[in-house]
Amino acid sequence: MINALGAPQSVLVLGATSDIAKATVERFADAGRLQRVILAGRSSEALDAEVERVRRLGVPEVQTHDFEARDRAGHEQVVAGAFAAGEVDVVLVSFGVLPDEARVRVDPLAAAEIVDINYTAVVTTLLSSANHLRVQGHGVIVVLSSAAGVRGRASNALYGSTKAGVDTLACGLGDALRGTGVSVVVIRPGFVRTRMTAGLRPPPLAVEPREVADAIAKNLVGGSRTVWVPPAMAWVMGALAVMPRAVFRRLPI
Repeated sequence: MINALGAPQSVLVLGATSDIAKATVERFADAGRLQRVILAGRSSEALDAEVERVRRLGVPEVQTHDFEARDRAGHEQVVAGAFAAGEVDVVLVSFGVLPDEARVRVDPLAAAEIVDINYTAVVTTLLSSANHLRVQGHGVIVVLSSAAGVRGRASNALYGSTKAGVDTLACGLGDALRGTGVSVVVIRPGFVRTRMTAGLRPPPLAVEPREVADAIAKNLVGGSRTVWVPPAMAWVMGALAVMPRAVFRRLPI
C-alpha cells in the first residue's frame, strides 16, 4: 500500500515508454519502497529497454504486458492481468499522441484514430482500473490530462478536445469513488519538454518530465484532486478560460 509519505509499493504504467511515465517510475523508485512495476506498452525495443532501466533502479519485480491503445477489447485483459499477479497501489494512465493538427483537419479518419488513442482508450482503461481498485479497496489512479483541455485553441483543437474529455471523466470518476478507498489524481501540465513535443518552441512555464513526476509523487495521498504543473498554470488558464473569444482568438497560442 501507499504509505503516509506517498511512497507506493506497486504501480501499473499504461503507456510505459512515455517520458513522463519513465520519470514517474524513477521518482517512485527513489522513495525506496517500490517492489513491483507492471509496464504496459507496445512490444518494442523501447519497452525492453525500459524493463532493464527499471531493474537498474532497484525494483525487484518488473513485468510487462502488450498494450495497444486502439485495441479496445484487449484493455480489460491487460488491467486484469496486472491485478491478478498482486495488489496495485497506483495506476498511471500516461499514453497519448500529439497530432499534426493541419493533417487531421483534412482527414477525418485520421482524426478519429487520434480520438480513439487519446480519449476512447483512456475511458476503457480508466474505468477498468477503477473497477479493479474498488474491489481491492484501495489505490490511486493518476491520469495525465493537460492544460490544453481547458479551452479549445485553433492550434490544437483536436488534441485539446480529447484532453477535455479525459479531464471531465477523470474528475467525475474521482468524485464518484469517494468513500471507496480509491482516488483519482488528475494532472494538468502545460507544455512538457518530451519526445512528443520535440521540435516545438517551448512557451513560458514549460516544464521537464521530472517536474511532472515530482507533482505526481507529492499528491498520491489525500484523496481525489486536480494538480497543475507548474502551479502558476492554474492562474494562466483560469484567465484564458474567461477571456472573451474575440480577444482569445487573436492570441499567438
